Amino acid sequence: MDYSIRRVTIDDYDSIYSLWISTEQSERALNPVDDSKAGIERYLNRNPATCFLAYENNKPESVVGIILTGHDGRRAIVHHLCVDKDHRRRGIAHMLVEQAEKALKAEGITKIFGLVFKDNDSANSFWEEQGYSLRTDINYRNKSLDTRVKQGN
Repeated sequence: MDYSIRRVTIDDYDSIYSLWISTEQSERALNPVDDSKAGIERYLNRNPATCFLAYENNKPESVVGIILTGHDGRRAIVHHLCVDKDHRRRGIAHMLVEQAEKALKAEGITKIFGLVFKDNDSANSFWEEQGYSLRTDINYRNKSLDTRVKQGN
């Protein structure tokens, strides 16, 4: 089965959200504000050229993978990478990462980081294989500015 990649649009939201909630690791990373349709629309408006989805050739409606990456003009972050569990181990995640890196590089970005749950062994192995090193010298901290978004873990 062959796959193609294209930019994400807000019209893809329902398919993307269905993919996210189909996997435990992705679902637990979601929050009701930032990952709502309005939240993703804001994200895509700020990052129109760095978010991609994969689909089966000849089936553009069949979203099988997605990567959301954005930047602040200096550094980029991978906010979401997810591949449908029935389509894993076929190079889709690698293709998505490669496309996102190419787009970020075209925008002058020289460094990318991502957040991966410590207990997600397969994702941590994947990112290591892609050349992403593990930082152990910093602490990641967050603060919720909206009561609908859970603070901390």
